[in-house]
Amino acid sequence: MAHYAKVLDGKVINVIRAESEFFDNFVDDSPGEWIQTSYNTCGGVHFQGGTPLRKNYANIGGHYDKNNDAFYSQQPYASWTLNTTTYLWEPPITYPTDGKSYDWNETLYQSDNTKGWVEI
Repeated sequence: MAHYAKVLDGKVINVIRAESEFFDNFVDDSPGEWIQTSYNTCGGVHFQGGTPLRKNYANIGGHYDKNNDAFYSQQPYASWTLNTTTYLWEPPITYPTDGKSYDWNETLYQSDNTKGWVEI
């Protein structure tokens, strides 16, 4: 079985799991287009060594860039930028690599551009 995303005006409005034959007899008069997505693809890499499909798995509320054939999620914070190779959002400050857990704090980043990750 495969996963398909319903896309309307570049926005993902639904995701379903179905056999490809399902669409042979499926009647859907609502606007939008069904586009296959891969549950095993993230950042343009297929987790199981297969061929990646459309950069990322589609999620409801996310986006589809038709020109680049790529799904990507909503922007998590105003300061983060979209990497147009992986179609993943990246923070302006790299995640710490000290083995501890952190959350992003947008307010802290806005008040001091050298901080943003807060240990949890």
